[in-house]
Amino acid sequence: MENNEWDVIIVGGGAAGLSAALMLGRALRRVLVLDGGSPRNRFASHMHGVLGNEGADPLEFLSRGRQEVAGYGVEVRTAVVKRVVETATGLEVETDDGGRLAARRLIAASGVRDDLPEIPGLAQRWGRDVLHCPYCHGWEVRGKRLAVLATSPMGIHQAQLIRQWSDDLVFFTALAGPVDSAISAQLAARNVISDPRPVTELVVNDDVLTGVRVEGGEVVDVEAVFTAAALIPQDGYLSALELEREDSVFGSFLKVDPTGCTSHPRIWAVGNITAPAANVPISIGAGAMAGGMINADLVTEDFTLAAAAAAASPVPTSAAAEEKKAS
Repeated sequence: MENNEWDVIIVGGGAAGLSAALMLGRALRRVLVLDGGSPRNRFASHMHGVLGNEGADPLEFLSRGRQEVAGYGVEVRTAVVKRVVETATGLEVETDDGGRLAARRLIAASGVRDDLPEIPGLAQRWGRDVLHCPYCHGWEVRGKRLAVLATSPMGIHQAQLIRQWSDDLVFFTALAGPVDSAISAQLAARNVISDPRPVTELVVNDDVLTGVRVEGGEVVDVEAVFTAAALIPQDGYLSALELEREDSVFGSFLKVDPTGCTSHPRIWAVGNITAPAANVPISIGAGAMAGGMINADLVTEDFTLAAAAAAASPVPTSAAAEEKKAS
């Protein structure tokens, strides 16, 4: 009969989840990773800024990670978690196929969903020449004709940032709201062109982005577009537990302490699900921290439970006497 009781269940098999699994597997814990199979960076062909893995294929990177954790007895399954509830002894995890699993601890590492503006062509080019992070993609498009498509007032900061990688930059401000005159002057001083016209579609020729069409029909030549999607945390399966949240410029996310522990003592959250701006290395570090801390937490619980069991079942007097005599 299958044993569905686990020391730790990890929801999400990305960089953060697998990093936590590696630490816990090496600590001889019984660990299950439940992965929906849709990593956030699946649209990109290469990762950057990941020391020792510069330029690696994201999916190949995760494949190697799964092989590594399997070497320590960690099991990885394809499944979507529908709900997590508290039980008398731990947590129950319900999957989309009706499975019910028991865990002493849970790590939420299921990331975020990027919700892009409904501009024709934008989603289709996402991760190729429609980009979000200059540290991940800026080097590859350095010196090219770039555009920043604002989706909120945060677009101003993005435009200032992208200017580091190219001195040929147009900033489409329509969705940023009114831009302060002092900020506009600063942008102009660094030769950033501000264009208030709404973008209506991306123009692609022979599978290459060549420009953006603005309201009125004019096409502005660009070779890559930076924009910011709305970040939707994929944490609905935890809603019944009413975990504490905190607001930021990115939205409402699970509140965690420096180790990744949420307001529930059995649940940790790592990676983009709680730190939306975290890249792969930061997520790996968060996962490693959480894995180590959860093992330490379980070690304490193991000793507490053992002591309680011993107190509840004292050694019979005759047996105690024999032990004393033998010593």
